[in-house]
Amino acid sequence: MHDSKSFENIADIEKSMRHISAIIKQKGREILNQYTITPPQFVGLQWLYEFGDMTIGELSTKMYLACSTTTDLVDRMEKNNLVERVKDPSDRRVVRIHLQPEGERIIQEVIKKRQEYLQSMLSSFTTEEVDIFERSLVKLQQEMKRK
Repeated sequence: MHDSKSFENIADIEKSMRHISAIIKQKGREILNQYTITPPQFVGLQWLYEFGDMTIGELSTKMYLACSTTTDLVDRMEKNNLVERVKDPSDRRVVRIHLQPEGERIIQEVIKKRQEYLQSMLSSFTTEEVDIFERSLVKLQQEMKRK
């Protein structure tokens, strides 16, 4: 992977990924405009949806935010009945953030719309191209997690 061609490829791949990321973020925001939640709230809800109840500290770490910022975010989401604070039954001092049915409903709807958008973007791809693309993305994600 060290000839000049591969460095051109890497530059093209990086640029494409940056552009795709920006488009997905913009499309995601357009979808979110139909809901009463902000992009950071969506990210928080998504982590809770995917990994279950978490403390403010755990959620802060996942979101790369200060605990105070995450607390404000959770306060607003709790006011809108998207999440609730619950005491850990095994340790009453620990408070976990729990996804409420309304938060779960919004997350499921938004993810479904995002998947439908992606499906329409991939409609010109062959089944084999989609398979290769998916395997490549999974492999890249695994490498990024590992290192």
